[in-house]
Amino acid sequence: MTSLPDGKILVTGADGFIGSHLVEQLLAQGHSVRGFVQYNPFGHNGWLDAKAPNAVGKLEVHMGDIRDRANVRAAARDCSIILHLAALIGIPYSYQAPESYIDTNVKGTLNILETARDLGVERILVTSTSEVYGSAQFVPITEDHPIVPQSPYAASKAAADHLALSYHLSFGMPVTVVRPFNTYGPRQSMRAVIPTVITQLARGDATIQLGALSPTRDFTFVADTAAGIAKIGASDKAIGRVTNIGSGFEISVGEVAALIAEVMDKRVEIFQDPQRLRPKASEVNRLFAGIEKARERVDWSPEHGGLEGFKLGIEKTVEWFAEPANLARYPQGYQV
Repeated sequence: MTSLPDGKILVTGADGFIGSHLVEQLLAQGHSVRGFVQYNPFGHNGWLDAKAPNAVGKLEVHMGDIRDRANVRAAARDCSIILHLAALIGIPYSYQAPESYIDTNVKGTLNILETARDLGVERILVTSTSEVYGSAQFVPITEDHPIVPQSPYAASKAAADHLALSYHLSFGMPVTVVRPFNTYGPRQSMRAVIPTVITQLARGDATIQLGALSPTRDFTFVADTAAGIAKIGASDKAIGRVTNIGSGFEISVGEVAALIAEVMDKRVEIFQDPQRLRPKASEVNRLFAGIEKARERVDWSPEHGGLEGFKLGIEKTVEWFAEPANLARYPQGYQV
């Protein structure tokens, strides 16, 4: 299989940053999508409420909780494929509430796997994170790199990955794991460095508050990440395997802040916010993706790769955040 099945696609975490972009791409390609969003009493569908015009039509929204297996089963009924993105993702909060991360990221993934097994779903993709590798022991980081989670969040995602792959080995289920590196772009949470810098500068701040400046990251534009997830989810070659998604390019947090200031034509002074610092042994100092497997297995490569591609992605992200209606969605001081 090299393309997604014709049936309905369940996207969990559809209300989130990457999930909403993935839903838009799938709908633009003509797929029928059911978006699983987290229940709330206000009827809000997260970023799906801000979807592009081409996302209207074949989208069905299911509101629930990934931790409830009966609800997951109801969401997955009559779906041919599950693209599982729902997760708790904020690293700082994982230090305070690790049990929540186990419940959501591990038990939630178990619910997806058991539901898919019961219903005979054709394909299951589980979304991981580059954080499971820990700080690079060698670069580029390939899928063979040791798994060294350095936060409760990373540990919960590593557990979910191993659980997913065990279902392939134990039950022959068509499961694949995609491991994105640091995704950025429109709609990203303020917990991440790029929106933090952009929003502070857009509000006219001459100084910005950041955490550690020396760690390097492999930043991938969200449209590239979403396209990679869809391709990997459709590929027979990816079944039972982990596949990285990244830009194949690394840059330090301090250099990112300087580049954003350059794009926005702002002068900036950077101060370190102690609340944004991880515990010393928990800081991941270097992430740099090896993406040859994605090229070989699914013919995927980032459209925003390298320094020039990253700058283009930053320009698109700045343009989105500069819209007053979008900036207003990010209250000053908001980080989660």
